[in-house]
Amino acid sequence: MYNMRILSSQLLHGLQYIGLLLVALATLVAVGMEVHTMWMARAVTLADLLLMFIYLEVLAMVAIYLQSGKLPIRIPLYISIVALARYLILDMKGMDSWRLITVAGAALVLAITILVIRFGHIHYPYDKGESGH
Repeated sequence: MYNMRILSSQLLHGLQYIGLLLVALATLVAVGMEVHTMWMARAVTLADLLLMFIYLEVLAMVAIYLQSGKLPIRIPLYISIVALARYLILDMKGMDSWRLITVAGAALVLAITILVIRFGHIHYPYDKGESGH
């Protein structure tokens, strides 16, 4: 029974690494496609740069997970804020006031969430034995 648990755990870790590799490879393909699009258009827009930052954050998230075995919750929150900013930049002209306020409010809520998490980590750190997940 004990060997079965170890085998199951190793299998799940292996699948996790395969999934991370797939995410990293798909992100690299997306970066390549975005660079190709910018090259063909012979222009780089702010929306393009923000998309590249999103891709870089995804790669950083994969790297941090591979190094530490933990995923800091702040990274997906940062990605979400950048994605909302990109959405605002791309669709601002077509948005009504309420949608604009809602998207900006969502970004503000995410930023406040990051501050609360940071505050919690500083003032209420995990015990040495806790994993922090």
